Amino acid sequence: MSDSTSTPSPISEFLSDSDDLTADLDLGFDGAEDILRSWRKGMRPDPDLTVSEWADEHRWLSSRGAAEPGRYRTARAPYLREIMDALSPRHPAQRISFMKAAQVGATEAGNNWIGFVIHHAPGPMLAVLPSLELAKRTSRGRLDPLIAESPALRERVNPARSRDAGNSMLSKEFPGGILVLTGANSATGLRSMPARYIFLDEVDAYPASADEEGDPVTLAEARTTTFSHRRKVFMVSTPTIRGLSRIEREYEASDQRRYFVPCPHCGAMQWLQFERLRWAKGQPETAAYHCEACEQPIAEHHKTQMLERGEWRATAVSADPHSIGFHISALYSPLGWKSWQQIAREWLAAQGSEEMLRVARNTLLGETWVESGDAPEWQRLAERREAYGGAQVPVGGLFLTAGVDVQKDRIEADVWAWGRGLESWLVDHIVIAGGPDDPTCWDKLTALLGRTWTCANGAVMLIGKLAIDTGYEAPAVYAWARKQGFDQVAPIKGLEGFNRATPVSGPTFVDATIGGKRLRRGARLWSVATATFKTETYRFLRLERPSDEDRALGVLDAPGTVHLPDWIDTEWLKQLVAEQLVTVRNKRGYAHQEWQKMRERNEALDCRVYARAAAWIMGADRWDEATWRRLEAQAGVETRPDAQVAAPAEPATPAAPKAGTPTTPRRKRRAYTPNFMRD
Repeated sequence: MSDSTSTPSPISEFLSDSDDLTADLDLGFDGAEDILRSWRKGMRPDPDLTVSEWADEHRWLSSRGAAEPGRYRTARAPYLREIMDALSPRHPAQRISFMKAAQVGATEAGNNWIGFVIHHAPGPMLAVLPSLELAKRTSRGRLDPLIAESPALRERVNPARSRDAGNSMLSKEFPGGILVLTGANSATGLRSMPARYIFLDEVDAYPASADEEGDPVTLAEARTTTFSHRRKVFMVSTPTIRGLSRIEREYEASDQRRYFVPCPHCGAMQWLQFERLRWAKGQPETAAYHCEACEQPIAEHHKTQMLERGEWRATAVSADPHSIGFHISALYSPLGWKSWQQIAREWLAAQGSEEMLRVARNTLLGETWVESGDAPEWQRLAERREAYGGAQVPVGGLFLTAGVDVQKDRIEADVWAWGRGLESWLVDHIVIAGGPDDPTCWDKLTALLGRTWTCANGAVMLIGKLAIDTGYEAPAVYAWARKQGFDQVAPIKGLEGFNRATPVSGPTFVDATIGGKRLRRGARLWSVATATFKTETYRFLRLERPSDEDRALGVLDAPGTVHLPDWIDTEWLKQLVAEQLVTVRNKRGYAHQEWQKMRERNEALDCRVYARAAAWIMGADRWDEATWRRLEAQAGVETRPDAQVAAPAEPATPAAPKAGTPTTPRRKRRAYTPNFMRD
């Protein structure tokens, strides 16, 4: 066979023999060798490196932004290796979250990823910082040194020049891709381009909304839609407040990996917990970690070897197989960064100050802070559920109120019994399907006003006051309340903020639209500072119960104790503890507290607050001893009426009041009692 018809050589052989190529191609012009060299370089595949391998080979740290300048060494912080490698293209993870303490190298890991993308896996990349100003500072203080000190990057990214639109402080172009930096407060920056890679740094410092257009994280992630399975999202942050922390929410939805290290004494693998860092009282310099297996103290000089032999282990199952999460505290900081002694000193210094404790928990432990207004865990409430012994209203319940929450497709009502000291019992939970547009729904709510509940000794009770929220479909609520009469029904409106002196004010007369006709001053509205009653409710829920031994000695439940029946389900319990008191700061930096939801549904808490407001409106917070005694007499004397038997007519006598109906006997000078508190 002639040479002209022979099979061409493989590409690998073709590229390896530059002399034959030069002979075959008659390139008789200056610069031909340079063109050929560049062409061969472009055809040769990149080395199959991970992000950590790339960093060890190409990354140099500048003295401008690093405490330890020189060649980057992943071995200095071995726990970062697996996190960085998860950002490599060949790793299947698409969402990587890192909840961590301060100064453990997380941002440098993100910068290594940026360098890797520029050098080996080019594509559009978006880096989001909490604000535009911080994005500019990061560009000057971290990215510019990253590029300048690493030759592999310096030849791919031109210096930022004012006349070069491709390379500026917030935009870095490189062959095959572009890096854009923006702030989480800029909706324009978050939707500026599609992105294959997204680096979200310090997500817990992001504003709640970007220019009032929505959650910044959601807006940023929407940029990756067109890249499907090839995308990578790296979310990093020191956590803040439980229930509001974005990084905690992301970590808890992942497989929750922790870094297990071996004990130098017994070899037991364990992840480091702050509770096992111990020191002599007042002597933080004696701090040592105690193994959970052998209880031997571990000196800090063992840490380097422990970190080298450590490994990440998943502690949960992720709902999304492409989502993984890592958590680490300052206890893992390498020698020379933050010592166990320093951690002990900072923790001791924070004692006595809630603000300093919050910072210590976030930055040292890498954990969220639980505000003092937080409710107990719903599991604890579930364990304290009790059987009322067949009675709907247990002994001690002296009157009933109801809280009603109006939703689009239903009306929910909770009936609470109240006793001395505002001790309370949940006696009924009613869900009426239909919503405010359904007349049948209102008829069923009307029937609730005439329904009776049985006391432990057989007495019967009606609802003394029903408080109904007007936040949704206020005209329908006003119309129904006006029809039933305002003696037993109180339309209420929740107000933001605290008002402990007068948590309920009113009533005030408001215009109402009844049957399409506007009535001036047609409804009476009560205003309720819901934050005050939520704080009180959570304080009551945290009260400790007497032990069985104490009860045998006659110790009673503390005033305000909340009793929950054994028939209530876990969803209702979760709704009761669905909110949290958090400290927020306005644009000027002034702090204030407000209640924020930790989950979507919170009807149980709302109904409890409304029922408590109804008790306040009835006057339970201001009753004297005589009123309480009359309520106790009603509950102890009045029994369920037997079937009526025909009897001779007798002179009419005043009817005995039903149990739970506060009344005031006629006196020459009597205290004022509203009509709805009398028979």
